[in-house]
Amino acid sequence: MINGAVMNDVGDQAAQTETLADTMLEQVYALLARHNIIPNDVQQQMLTSHVRAMAHRSVTGEPLPEVEADLFDEISPDSMSLAREVVAQFGNLPDEEAWLLSVHFEVAKDNL
Repeated sequence: MINGAVMNDVGDQAAQTETLADTMLEQVYALLARHNIIPNDVQQQMLTSHVRAMAHRSVTGEPLPEVEADLFDEISPDSMSLAREVVAQFGNLPDEEAWLLSVHFEVAKDNL
């Protein structure tokens, strides 16, 4: 019975992750569109993968590996602000998630 419960928890987490990822992806792409940031196909693929990983970490509590803050010094305040807005929507992720997410926004801004 314990294995059944564990499998069920994993299934529940997977379903929660999928639902959260889909919801957040809609919000992310709507936010980017409002700011006239249009990722190209490759950028969309990478961003989608990242947001799905964020949803996974949000649901499972799995931590990020350590991230060096000074690696993100070149990110614009606008991109960082947008990323923090998204991370805040998750409600339980550390600020380091915004640092990583901001890179996607910064790169996509260069498409204009």
